[in-house]
Amino acid sequence: MKKFISILLVAVMVLGLAACGASTDEPKTDSKADFKVGAIYINSKNDTAGYTFAHHNGIVTAMKAMGLDVDSQLFIVDEVPEDKEQVLAAVDTLVGNDVDIIFGISFGYIDALEEAAKEYPEVIFSHATGYKSNDTNFNNYFGRAYQARYLAGIAAGLKSLETGNNNVGYVAAYGTEYAETASGINGFALGVMAANPDAKIYVKKLGAWADEVNEAAFAKELIESYKCGIISQHCDSAQPQIAAEKAGVFGCGYNSDMTTDAPKAHLTAAIWNWDVYYGTAMKAAMDCGTADKFVSQMGTPAYYGGLKEKFVDISPLTENCAPNTAKAIDAVRKLIVDGEWDVFTGVKLNIAADGTVTKTDAALVDNQGNEIVAAGGASVADGVITGTMNYFVAGVELA
Repeated sequence: MKKFISILLVAVMVLGLAACGASTDEPKTDSKADFKVGAIYINSKNDTAGYTFAHHNGIVTAMKAMGLDVDSQLFIVDEVPEDKEQVLAAVDTLVGNDVDIIFGISFGYIDALEEAAKEYPEVIFSHATGYKSNDTNFNNYFGRAYQARYLAGIAAGLKSLETGNNNVGYVAAYGTEYAETASGINGFALGVMAANPDAKIYVKKLGAWADEVNEAAFAKELIESYKCGIISQHCDSAQPQIAAEKAGVFGCGYNSDMTTDAPKAHLTAAIWNWDVYYGTAMKAAMDCGTADKFVSQMGTPAYYGGLKEKFVDISPLTENCAPNTAKAIDAVRKLIVDGEWDVFTGVKLNIAADGTVTKTDAALVDNQGNEIVAAGGASVADGVITGTMNYFVAGVELA
């Protein structure tokens, strides 16, 4: 499906290297001009906040930074549900546009992209939030969102102390069914309870990654029935934050900065700087020239960056935050980035109202009383965080 002559030109350009090595040089000019990016989105490319917006912004930002022309070199099929046949049809459309790499941003695309990578070995397939890959043209990418969640949790915890309301609500796509949602909820909850040990986190599950009507309705229920004074979320739109503002309470968004959507309510959001990955992946694809060398060029079939790589972070704190929130968050961020501490260890952080941070050895326990990590113990493994974390920590319960 790809133009054989184009592949030959790229091969000549990279001087016939048999295996690509890592490079920090700028991609070659001819490679830039010939390179085409494909993307499959679950929501509209025109979204102004949330999950698809964050991915689209990341792709566009990375392309512009690399000198690629978004109008002529980016091809998108959006509003594609997690249905295998529809995802495969989107792949066919993008391959028909002669793209070199296809980014699929939704978890449920996983099986379709695995199949497509076999059908189109000359195209690179890169899948967000999944776990499947091969050793040539198919990889996956995600990040340590739980680290950013913890920082947002600190803001929520300090605000709950300031308001005197210990109840925190969380509108989640899913609960313990997926490690992605469980680790995010747990990371946020541990951040909240580091600042306010008396806090309770009530989780209301949508059963879908995106459902704007129920995102708003569930936030309203958490506020009215559970008396939650802060609403956080793991869902695609800003509706929970909008509901929080309408009710006169506060909130922490997700995926992108949602301050514009709810300026009187929003504290901060756990956000993704997707351009960090997209730039890395696009450059690897161009430097190798042929799809079968992409995974070796990346150095791993699974990209997993965090605060240290600036892949995840929080949006700028708003004036709605409690005093000393920035001081506390900056101190915790430094501990994580420097490798001195991480969220799911047997070391608990204690965050005072004045922003002071101290450590205490304390077991990590789930909400059924089971010890996950002994006091002073090392973090649970990455494979647990990304694949098998199927519990809520103590202090979290389903609403």
